[in-house]
Amino acid sequence: RFIVKSAELLERYQQGERNFSNLNLSRFMLYEADLRGSNFSGANLCYANLSGADLGNADLSGANLSESNLCGTNLENANCQGADLRNAELTSEYHGINTNYSYADFRGDGLDQGIIEK
Repeated sequence: RFIVKSAELLERYQQGERNFSNLNLSRFMLYEADLRGSNFSGANLCYANLSGADLGNADLSGANLSESNLCGTNLENANCQGADLRNAELTSEYHGINTNYSYADFRGDGLDQGIIEK
């Protein structure tokens, strides 16, 4: 499986695909996208623009989200366990309700979170 463009990922999502695990999605433009319930575990999303996206109930465990834009992103009930969020652009609303941030790395995000341990 290989996805070349952001539009292809969004089209696949519209067609019912939810498993995008372990893909290289670096620099993808997914702002304001509805990606609820998707599996991005182990995916490379560094430098991706996910601002305003809906990632509710998504699996982002072990994903690389470093340097990504997560301003206004909905992460309600998402699994971000072990995610790399170093230097990600975050705002206070990035903390979703019931979101699992166990062992996520927030160093350099400007919020002084460091690594959150369970």
